[in-house]
Amino acid sequence: MSPAKFYHLSLENLTILKPRAKIMIKSMGIDEFNAKFLEAVKRRGESQFEELKATVQGILDTVKRDGDPALLAYGEQFDNIKLTQAQLLVSPKEFSDAYAQLDLDTLDALKQMKNNIATFHEAQKRELWYVETRKGVSVGQLMRPLERVGLYVPGGKALYPSTVIMTAVPAKIAGVKEVILCTPPLPDGSINPLVLVAAKEAGVDAIYKVGGVQAIGAMTYGTETISPVNKIVGPGNKYVNAAKLIVSTTVGIDLPAGPSEVLIIADETANPEFIAIDLISQAEHDENAYCFLVTPSRSLIEQVQAAMKRLISKQVRRAIIEKALKDNGYLILSEELSQAIDLCNEIAPEHLEIQTQNDEMVLSRINNAGAIFMGKYSPVPVGDYAAGSNHVLPTGGSAKIYSGLSLFSFMKLIDVVKCSKVGIQTLAPWIQILAGFEGLDAHLHSIQMRLDL
Repeated sequence: MSPAKFYHLSLENLTILKPRAKIMIKSMGIDEFNAKFLEAVKRRGESQFEELKATVQGILDTVKRDGDPALLAYGEQFDNIKLTQAQLLVSPKEFSDAYAQLDLDTLDALKQMKNNIATFHEAQKRELWYVETRKGVSVGQLMRPLERVGLYVPGGKALYPSTVIMTAVPAKIAGVKEVILCTPPLPDGSINPLVLVAAKEAGVDAIYKVGGVQAIGAMTYGTETISPVNKIVGPGNKYVNAAKLIVSTTVGIDLPAGPSEVLIIADETANPEFIAIDLISQAEHDENAYCFLVTPSRSLIEQVQAAMKRLISKQVRRAIIEKALKDNGYLILSEELSQAIDLCNEIAPEHLEIQTQNDEMVLSRINNAGAIFMGKYSPVPVGDYAAGSNHVLPTGGSAKIYSGLSLFSFMKLIDVVKCSKVGIQTLAPWIQILAGFEGLDAHLHSIQMRLDL
């Protein structure tokens, strides 16, 4: 008998009873973490990309060469789903059937989420503006939307209708003319009705039953059914993330959005139960998720460990949680709060929770994080679903150079220059010196001709 399982024999059946939760999350001091794990953690996105690059490139090349037949073949190979070419596009009947399956409370929750997302992203809009840099010289900027955008919504271990809202609503507010969506189908070849309804409510123009790397290839290069887009946005697993990075020389992408991450900075005033469940709630996303607690309180770490043992055994996605925490979970004891802040800026997590006596002070020193959640009543799920902020965020340390998804992800910023004759007379001496230095005679003539009028 396996030592990891316990059996109860009855006349009716043989039942496997779950063993008590065994927490394998690593606990250590900050010096030990820095010495043994920090460099690998900082390279977490890079290492995944390198190991997957050849495989992902092969799939992309096949989709580019073969089009729809490649999509169908990969769907059968990877997802064990056999579709026809005509079934790739979700039909109007599938949308109406989806609405019929949805209860009013769920539909209302989607609408409320959409409204909050819309309010936040609508506030990011900017009208054409000008600033006078010199007398007679005005420089401004206007925003214009992209024409065609592709959204990727993952399937796999979880379904994410929330991601549909998070990606589609800002695109529509930006004024994108056509928004398409790719998502892997369920085993029976359908799309989850909640995903379909979310897409319809958010204004998505077309949905395709394609997932994984092949979906990224289709939206980049185009196939007989799917036309290429200007930009691809949305999170995915490590394969999708690698595919987006590869195609970024051909099509725009939003950001590297791979496996979920949370880092919690806390002190002795924090609630250990809250911290324990917040670590668990990120771990349940994916076996490759990263979870960190960094605190100067040894007592807090001990209380969090105890709380996690109690809470994990109650979770539906327990196996995923335990794997993620075992591989990429860390409880780190710092000497002081400032060390926790410095480590956060090194790791650059997707999500940062701050639960301390002085959250504003900690916030003022944070430079690198995808999104920040302030105080014990602001856990990550608030931002995932309802607050209005966007949950498509940079992972793998890329928060050092990327921002989360926003209205600006779907816009182009275009500079506008207006110069009067007085203005060009003011600028001319400097232009003549610099253009002359660079040997650009036609630039000089362009200015001089206007001065001679």
